[in-house]
Amino acid sequence: MRKFNMAIVGLGSMGNTHRTIIVGEGQWYDIPIGGPIENLSIVGSYDIREERQQFAREHGLRAYASYDELLADPQIDFITCATQNDAHKEVIIRALRAGKGAVSEKPATLSSGDLQDMIDVANETGKVFTVHQNRRWDDDYVTVKKLIGEGYLGKLLRIESRVPGVGTGPGGWRSKAEHGGGYLFDWGVHILDQALDMFPGKVKTVYARLTHYVHQEVDDGFHIELCFDDGLVYYLEGGNSNFIQLPRWYVMGMEGTAVVDDFHVNGKMTRISQRMRNNPVDYPIAGGTVKIVPRRGSPLVTEPLPVIKADIRDFYRNVMDAVDGKAEIIVKPEQVMRVMKLMEAVKESDRTHSVVAFE
Repeated sequence: MRKFNMAIVGLGSMGNTHRTIIVGEGQWYDIPIGGPIENLSIVGSYDIREERQQFAREHGLRAYASYDELLADPQIDFITCATQNDAHKEVIIRALRAGKGAVSEKPATLSSGDLQDMIDVANETGKVFTVHQNRRWDDDYVTVKKLIGEGYLGKLLRIESRVPGVGTGPGGWRSKAEHGGGYLFDWGVHILDQALDMFPGKVKTVYARLTHYVHQEVDDGFHIELCFDDGLVYYLEGGNSNFIQLPRWYVMGMEGTAVVDDFHVNGKMTRISQRMRNNPVDYPIAGGTVKIVPRRGSPLVTEPLPVIKADIRDFYRNVMDAVDGKAEIIVKPEQVMRVMKLMEAVKESDRTHSVVAFE
């Protein structure tokens, strides 16, 4: 693989997180990054704040005097935009038109209309455009995806996905609506992306409530229920007012239930025994019957979760392969658009206090 050079636009907290992951510094949920990403170098960065420009110099990066200077540098293969949300569109479009690949922090922008403009320019220029949906590489998510994909729990009935916390809610620019603040844009975009990545089937309806316990200008939490066309109910919750934590995941199936307590994948699953699964009987359900073991008297087995270890660095490895023309981008613009439109449906449901048809 050839060597790639990138630059970061916006070297604040999230921009620096990108830097530490790429150079292999620090930890991700108390897990060492594992070393630098091979064949990828951060040449420099640009930030409108002089203190962040100085931070870049102190960490061996070129602090470009302007975004124009950065885009004019021929050695830059792609940029990562980690500015406030409302600035993403202009930064990304200018990078694409300058012949660079472009990675945007999430959410890509503030509306599906603006996102379509970004996608149109990517298609026009033929340059790679993607969004940093890094939570597809979380250990808890890939473990739950394995449970579901390999049928550990039988036919799925309900999934609950939560990112609860305790705090004062969004701060800084994330507390301002004009900049795209709020918990839905901060955390909801991640776990909604996980839901649609795990289940590409049709979402029939959306019902949502956004909370304003601390903030009035932006939401500081959300409760979302998605109903898929196969009958699956997928519940998502986030907020800063949870003094007792609920599980990160609660997954119900006809043959078992799994609980994932946290991002470290502590938890367990309880399932009907293999003997009973091998000798099913007719179990009545609405509209017919299904081959399933009896609900009463079935031997149950509690087992550890089949934990999968992911590597967050694989996001950038895929970006490099896509820029090099060797692979498709994993986080595709059309997937980003579906998540954006789903967030718009969430806002519409909250505004109208009603169930909203989605697809």
